[in-house]
Amino acid sequence: MSSLLRLSRLIDWINERVGRAVMWLVLVAVVISAGNALVRKLFNTSSNALLEIQWYLFAAIFMLAAGYTFLRNEHVRIDILTSRLSPRGQNVVDILGIVFFLLPMAVLILWLSWPIVMTSLASGEMSQNAGGLIRWPVKMLLPLGLGLLVLQAFSELVKRIAFLTGHGPNPLQKKSAGATTEDLVAAIKAQREGRAEP
Repeated sequence: MSSLLRLSRLIDWINERVGRAVMWLVLVAVVISAGNALVRKLFNTSSNALLEIQWYLFAAIFMLAAGYTFLRNEHVRIDILTSRLSPRGQNVVDILGIVFFLLPMAVLILWLSWPIVMTSLASGEMSQNAGGLIRWPVKMLLPLGLGLLVLQAFSELVKRIAFLTGHGPNPLQKKSAGATTEDLVAAIKAQREGRAEP
C-alpha cells in the first residue's frame, strides 16, 4: 500500500502543478476576449483566430483542470444522498463511482478520441473559417485532459482504499480554501466574543 500511496502523491503533485498553471489561462482568455471586443467596437474589425483562441483556451481550462478539480474534491456530487452516510460509506460510494462510471467512461472516450486526434495531426487540419487556427492542438486537449483525469481517478481510488483499510486519512475531507475561510471566520467570531465579554 505504501508504494501505491507514493504513486498517488506523485499523481496529485502532477495534477496540482497542471491545475495551478491552467488557472493563468483564465486571465489570458479574459485579456484576449476583452481585447477582441475592444478592437471590434473601436475599429469595427475582428479576427477569426482571436475568436477561436478564446474557445481553445476555454477547452484547455475545462479539460486540463478536470484532474485538479477531482484532486480538490470540487466536482459536483449528489450530497443529498451521500451526506447521510458515514465517512466509510461515502468512500465506498466513491469507489463504486470511480470503478464503474468514471474510469470506464474516461478510458472509452480517451480510446475513441485518439484516432481523431492523430488524423487531425497527420493531415494538418485547419479551421474552415478564414484566418482560423490549426485544429489538432485543441483536439489534443481531449486525450490529455482525460489522461490526467484517469490518473487522478486512480490516485483517488488508492486514497479511498487506504482510508478504508486504515492506512490513510479521509480523502473526502475538503482541504480547499473554503476550509481555511471557515477557520478564519470562526477565529474572528471567537475574538469578537472574547472582546464583548468584560
